[in-house]
Amino acid sequence: MAPDRPSLRRRLFVQLSPRQWPAEGMSPANKMIGLLILFSVGVATLESEITIYAGNEGIFRTLELLLGGIFLAEYLTRIWVAPEADPDGPAWRARLRFIVSPAGILDLLALSPLLLEDLGPQAFLLRFARMLRILRFARLGQFSGAFAFLQEALASRRHELVLGVCVAGGLLVLSATLLYVVEGDAQPEAFGSIPRSMWWAIATLTTVGYGDVAPITWFGRVCAGFIAVLGIGLIAIPTGILAAAFSDAAQQQRIRKEAARKAHGHHHGEPHQ
Repeated sequence: MAPDRPSLRRRLFVQLSPRQWPAEGMSPANKMIGLLILFSVGVATLESEITIYAGNEGIFRTLELLLGGIFLAEYLTRIWVAPEADPDGPAWRARLRFIVSPAGILDLLALSPLLLEDLGPQAFLLRFARMLRILRFARLGQFSGAFAFLQEALASRRHELVLGVCVAGGLLVLSATLLYVVEGDAQPEAFGSIPRSMWWAIATLTTVGYGDVAPITWFGRVCAGFIAVLGIGLIAIPTGILAAAFSDAAQQQRIRKEAARKAHGHHHGEPHQ
C-alpha cells in the first residue's frame, strides 16, 4: 500500500524551512524567494537615485506593491505552516512563536514599507521605508546552511574576537589620547579633546586615511607614523582569526559529511538476515 501523501501544509513547510529540506542547498521555493529579495533590494537601491526615480514613480510603486504582495503572502504562509514545527503542541502557540521570533520580526519589518509609504509624503518616512526594504537582503541568511556555517565559525572563535575588539578599542583610545596631548595646542579644532582626536585615530588605525585631519608638528607626525604601522597589524588580527575559524569550521563540516556518508553506505551495505 502506497504511503499517505503529505498534506499541503506539510509540503509547504518542508519547502519554506531550510532545516526540513532533505536535499543539499536551498529548496525551489526558497530559491525563488531569495531571487525576489535580491530583486527588491536592487529596486530599492535604484529608487534612492533621484535621476532614475524621477519620471518612473509609477513603475517603482507598481513593483513595490507587487513584491510586497508576494512577501505578504509568503509571511502569512509561514504563519500558517508554523504548527508543523511542533505537531504535538497547540497551533496558536507555534504560530505565535514564529511571529515573535527574530525571523518573523524581520519578515514583518520588511513588509512595513507598504504601510509607511501610505502614511504621507514625508521624506524621512520614505527614507526609512527604503531602509527597511534593504532588510530583505538580511533574510537570505534564513534560507541557506551557509548562514549556519558562518555562525558556527564565529562562535568557535568568539573569545579571540572579543579579545581583538578589546585590543582595538584600547589602541584607539590610546592613539587619540596621544595625539590630543601632542597636537591639541597646535590644532584645537581637530585634536582639542580626546573625542575630537577619535576621528583621526579611527581613520588611521583602519588604514582608511581620509586626509582631512593630519598632524602638523614633527613629533605628532612621528607618533602618527607609528600608529599607522600599528593599524596594519590591527587589521591583520581579526582577519587571521576569522580565516582560522572558517578553516576549522570547513574541516569539521567535511568530517561530519564523511561520517554521514560512511554511515549511510554501511547501513545500505549490510546483508539482510
